[in-house]
Amino acid sequence: MKSIHLEIVTPVGMIFSNDVLSVVLPGSEGEFGVLPGHASLVTLLGAGVIDIQNQDDSHDMVAVDSGYVEVSENKVEVLAEGAELISGADDSAIAKSLEKAKALISKMGYDDNLLKVTMTKLESGAHK
Repeated sequence: MKSIHLEIVTPVGMIFSNDVLSVVLPGSEGEFGVLPGHASLVTLLGAGVIDIQNQDDSHDMVAVDSGYVEVSENKVEVLAEGAELISGADDSAIAKSLEKAKALISKMGYDDNLLKVTMTKLESGAHK
């Protein structure tokens, strides 16, 4: 299977760097997906959830508050103001990263509907 390299970087450092099958990003005009061979583009990101499909078909989720993304045929580079990878070795660690992700998104002050949709995605993705 073809893959695309994804990097997510914040001012404090690298959050994610790996080859993935696909990624869905929260663009400023709505969500969009990126597959290997995607047309090049640079666009703004809104607050939301990045859904990453790994090469083993598992999914990782990263909450972002805002930023930019640059897409080329074989690489996706996300520069985010803040980001939180939802992961952990056990349910307690996952719950902690989920709470940090919710706090990150909540501080952006978006409308209630967007906040509810984002929180639902975070909660459902964390329990996969």
